[in-house]
Amino acid sequence: MSKVWFVTGSSRGLGRNFVEAALSRGDKVAATARNTGGLADLVAAHGEAVLPLQMDVTDKAAVFEGVRRAKEHFGRLDVIVNNAGYAQIGAVEELTERELRDQLETNLFGAVWVVQAALPYLREQRAGHIIQLSSAAGVIAMPLGGAYHASKWALEGLNEALASEVAEFGVKVTIVEPGGFATRDGKNPDPLANGHMSRTDPAYDGLRRRLGAVAGKQPAGDPAAAAQALVKLVDSDDPPLRVLFGLGFYPMLQQAYADRLKTWADWLDLSAEAQGEVAQATR
Repeated sequence: MSKVWFVTGSSRGLGRNFVEAALSRGDKVAATARNTGGLADLVAAHGEAVLPLQMDVTDKAAVFEGVRRAKEHFGRLDVIVNNAGYAQIGAVEELTERELRDQLETNLFGAVWVVQAALPYLREQRAGHIIQLSSAAGVIAMPLGGAYHASKWALEGLNEALASEVAEFGVKVTIVEPGGFATRDGKNPDPLANGHMSRTDPAYDGLRRRLGAVAGKQPAGDPAAAAQALVKLVDSDDPPLRVLFGLGFYPMLQQAYADRLKTWADWLDLSAEAQGEVAQATR
């Protein structure tokens, strides 16, 4: 049976590829974007199978209305893809309050509004799959990405909690953690060139130069292949809570987790002291 998708950030990048992959196999899609003009060709090609919805995820009322319209139009919702987001680039000291709030409003709160709007329908159906686009940046952190990392790390914790809350209703949750994908002119986007840039403090110019020498240089994944992987994921009877899309960051993630475990172990004596216990008893 065909599925009904609700995909945010559908006009370009991975979101656009997700929509195309779903439609190409006969599924139906409510595709949201701040500007739906870029979806006109999909409407022309697929007709009523695609419902374009002009929507900014930071507008809570618009999100709830968009989800309601999608459910009313298609009769059900099966796959919710929280894809909309962007990267704010800047050292923590450089961030303005507005920049940090805007980053969280889009990446975190926008995703929450979509989930809250869709969940009553999914619970009633006792079926559905929520896909949250996170990032390798939701697991590790790098300089100049503090705001973006804050939003993605928050999404990771939020969706892990969500997964345990909704499992009894037959609703599945998967956090997708992509690496770099060729979403701009066939190239891996350089976050220092394509992200939202904060004001620059000369104190961090050296750091920017060092990161600029490597940013966006790693091999770029194929967005169309990522879309086919997502289709396979939503067809799975037992999908994972987390899954990487791309292997480029895998060695770095392995090292990050190994380092965390080692640090906790190295400081176990102090951890025990903080609780008034003897560390040796816990080893």
